[in-house]
Amino acid sequence: MVDAHQTFVIVGGGLAGAKAAETLRSEGFTGRVILICDEREHPYERPPLSKGYLTGRDARDSVFVHKPDWYARADVELHLGQPAVHLDRAAKSVRLGDGTVVHYDKLLLATGAEPRRLDIPGTGLAGVHHLRRLAHAERLRGVLSSLGRDNGHLVIAGAGWIGLEVAAAARGYGAEVTVVEPEPTPLHTVLGPELGQLFTDLHSEHGVRFHFGARLTEIAGHDGMVLAARTDDGEEHPAHAVLAAIGAASRTALAEAAGLALVDRADGGGVAVDASLRTSDPDVYAAGDVAAAEHPWLGTRLRVEHWANALNEGPAAARAMLGAEVSYDRVPYFFSDQYDVGMEYSGYAPPGSYDQVVCRGDVGKREFIAFWLSEGRLLAGMNVNVWDVTGPIQRLIRAGARVDPEALADPGVPLDTLAAS
Repeated sequence: MVDAHQTFVIVGGGLAGAKAAETLRSEGFTGRVILICDEREHPYERPPLSKGYLTGRDARDSVFVHKPDWYARADVELHLGQPAVHLDRAAKSVRLGDGTVVHYDKLLLATGAEPRRLDIPGTGLAGVHHLRRLAHAERLRGVLSSLGRDNGHLVIAGAGWIGLEVAAAARGYGAEVTVVEPEPTPLHTVLGPELGQLFTDLHSEHGVRFHFGARLTEIAGHDGMVLAARTDDGEEHPAHAVLAAIGAASRTALAEAAGLALVDRADGGGVAVDASLRTSDPDVYAAGDVAAAEHPWLGTRLRVEHWANALNEGPAAARAMLGAEVSYDRVPYFFSDQYDVGMEYSGYAPPGSYDQVVCRGDVGKREFIAFWLSEGRLLAGMNVNVWDVTGPIQRLIRAGARVDPEALADPGVPLDTLAAS
């Protein structure tokens, strides 16, 4: 039975928002819980959009966080298809697109991120796509299937995680794929040149063509349809569809208009929150892709656009809203599946932060673990087709102790032994 002594409002119907609502109820909150979603879909998870659902392996229903009837059973009030258009912190209210005004005692912003757009001629053509929402994935899934049947060409701008996962899906359908990337390897700013080449080789073996050191400058078409993609070095690639996979920007417009503290885009962007996920307003919190949080043991502010972060930050923010002592300090984690290669990455090793990369296992067979170190301390680890090692890797990162690179590279030395030392 819900009473009206308090109202907690969550703006954002993704994984972070849905898990926050679930946690409020599981922690015993009996006030009103209002979840505002600008999409008409019930809250869903995004990884399947570029993985299982896009490839056709998983059914549409598999993407949803909860079954549709869960929200009524949990007394969570859903506002589907309603964007939050104004936040009045003084009145502690949120106005929705249809004019409805919702009052709150505590507010969670889980507004996520949106795909960056290509600022070049031709982006209005019918064959130009982005991938962020379920509707995008549904449309793209049909496009990839058609391209495969007709020997069509897909050009992807960007060799990040989304670009590579879509490339793998497209090749699975039989489409021709060209990836245009300004850096010298895929995932260059995430994995560095040492591991980026692994993904070049993997995709090349599956028929993907790469055009490195270039950017798209124009998408050419006829009668509203895509015909080709041109790059700044004068090349032209045949294309029947183009995917813009050049990153995402946090959706901070609501927070910015309300005067909440933000992080500069050059530093990653997002709504600035402390380790308890509280914003500059003590009654407003932020979680998921939009939140740039102070990380206690990393000693820096991070905005992490990955599933695990949304999965864990939403519940952490909910507990903080309930008055619990929260210090969100999880090791950053993400995963990817491409062809027959699965990988998990734990830690934080931005360019320039490490001085050594050590591998254990068989890199040639793509069954190995890579470690990024700085002065002998482990910053990050990526296991490729090697499983059940995330726990030891994360403990080793947290330990912060120097490790022997030779022992780290030796599969005969248990990782837990190194972590314990």
